[in-house]
Amino acid sequence: MKGLPEDRAVRFALYIIENGATVRDTAREFGISKSTVHKDVTERLPVINNKLYRQVKAVLEKNKQERHIRGGQATKLKYAHGE
Repeated sequence: MKGLPEDRAVRFALYIIENGATVRDTAREFGISKSTVHKDVTERLPVINNKLYRQVKAVLEKNKQERHIRGGQATKLKYAHGE
């Protein structure tokens, strides 16, 4: 994804907020690395738009608290299919 990092950061933030997406989901959607998404929303976004950053931070914190549940569900599905 080309473009200014500032524009990218805002686009990533809006996607995360609207979809409750994880950094990994966002990276997959935009076809870029997780590192780029993480850097844009945690380092660049607070300087560009602090209000938007706080909203993204809330979604990412929620995702972080729930990740052990998603991991358990993935493992359950893996073994349910006999892999």
